Amino acid sequence: MQRRLFLSSLGSAAALSTSFAAPPLRAQPAAPGRLTPLKFTLDFRITGQTAPFFLAQSRGYYRDEGLDVSIDVGSGSVASITRIASGVYQMGLGDISSLVEFNAQNPGTPVVQAVYQYYNRAPFVIIGRKDRGVTTDFRSLAGKKVAAAAVEATRRAWPMVARKQGLAPDLFAWATTDFNARDNVMVRGDVDAATYFHDSAVSLFARMKPEDLSVLEFSRGGVDLYGNAILAGSNLIAQNPQVVAAFLRATNRAIVETFADPGPSIAAAKQREPFLDEKVEAARWAITARYVGASDTRSHGLGDIRRLLLERQVDEVAEVFGLKAKPAASSLFDGSMLPPRAQRMVAA
Repeated sequence: MQRRLFLSSLGSAAALSTSFAAPPLRAQPAAPGRLTPLKFTLDFRITGQTAPFFLAQSRGYYRDEGLDVSIDVGSGSVASITRIASGVYQMGLGDISSLVEFNAQNPGTPVVQAVYQYYNRAPFVIIGRKDRGVTTDFRSLAGKKVAAAAVEATRRAWPMVARKQGLAPDLFAWATTDFNARDNVMVRGDVDAATYFHDSAVSLFARMKPEDLSVLEFSRGGVDLYGNAILAGSNLIAQNPQVVAAFLRATNRAIVETFADPGPSIAAAKQREPFLDEKVEAARWAITARYVGASDTRSHGLGDIRRLLLERQVDEVAEVFGLKAKPAASSLFDGSMLPPRAQRMVAA
């Protein structure tokens, strides 16, 4: 059975922030003179979206914290969660909404939790061709054909946008296609629009002039939601919180440095994947940064969440998708190992 990615509105940005940053803890080596091994899984392939992780690795920030981190490509948010739940990986990157589903389907003591909110807002968009009458108004999609993969977060989120905008969920027709084929069907004109992660659309922007396209951002359609977060196994959190804290310090250091100057991070990602085009990946990160450093981070810093907003997300997810169990927000996010707030601030 295919898993659904559950998404919902986060509500008012005026909700109180809940930061649980703990005093710095240093990871202890597995033995004198040795580093603690840690396996980390990405949610997808290596691109500029995740370049900061490779900066931390290439500059030795993980080693400085007593960690020997290996980073592997992933095959989706659900796969990241199940990889961590199985114990094969200790940490990874995955969608917080998929974690809502996973915890709902596996009630009781959580086996996977988010420990650092990477995407402060999920980068879900529909991109349409202006020559087909698509504008930044979602109503312009009426009667159109929109390409999307069979199971993907942006497609799953559409009913939320329709609900907020007072539109029918079947406003347009879906054209199911593979992720790798979306650019082709858009360029050929087989469809009028397609779903994307905003930062993943740089491949389309390289083939079609951006001024010929309309970007319909879900967050501007009234659906504000958290996206991918750094996840950790609950056993690791309980038994070795200092290891999680060390990983987050090193990663956060690299993220902050990437905001200041993305060049070294992009170069580090290219060192891992030589086929990457640094110019393209720099453009990708420029979009990613808007969602990683969204407006909420100006008050509580990178990596943290607003507890009330997450609670509202869980409530709406449970209602809209009929979850039999509703996980508590506290079972989804543990901010106790975050670096101090001052270390998580970036210029707006």
